[in-house]
Amino acid sequence: MVSVPEFVAFSIQGSRVAGNVFLVGPMGSGKSAVGRRLARDLGLDFVDSDEEIERRTGVDIPYIFEREGEAGFRVREAETIDELTRRAGLVLATGGGAVLDAGSRERLRTRGRVVYLRTSVEQQLARTRHSAGRPLLNNDDPRGTLERLMAGRAPLYEEVAAVTVDTDGRKVKTVVDEILHALRGSGGA
Repeated sequence: MVSVPEFVAFSIQGSRVAGNVFLVGPMGSGKSAVGRRLARDLGLDFVDSDEEIERRTGVDIPYIFEREGEAGFRVREAETIDELTRRAGLVLATGGGAVLDAGSRERLRTRGRVVYLRTSVEQQLARTRHSAGRPLLNNDDPRGTLERLMAGRAPLYEEVAAVTVDTDGRKVKTVVDEILHALRGSGGA
């Protein structure tokens, strides 16, 4: 059982915030772009868990996958999520597979407000087609891969989310405004 830190309480008073916001969702859902804008609007720090893993290891995610496999990467990811979710005043963009670890799901759920950025496979394909840093898509069937990943992960995103926001064809500011409105309406105010 994960203990709940005192800073879990979440409130928005004007633009002041107490607590953390954690963004979950598939690759290409806009977690990093939305997270940066949301953090700026709330006056919180922003961290992308994948960028943090790269900073800590000194190598990129594809290299970690190549050397340690997905299992090795997931261990690093779970450790990083544990450490980052202990901080206060943070907007955290998680990797698409962060919810695969039951401990990470529990930490996200109990240490802040979780927002699921939901997007279609079609939108994911459009947003990731020029990205070489997506090891799970380095195959002959990226669409099939994204469909399989979504089938397994969507229930986990929904399980941890306090708020769900669709991102297909929407501007970052619009998504952020909807998140703020939803957080205020769901006990965040």
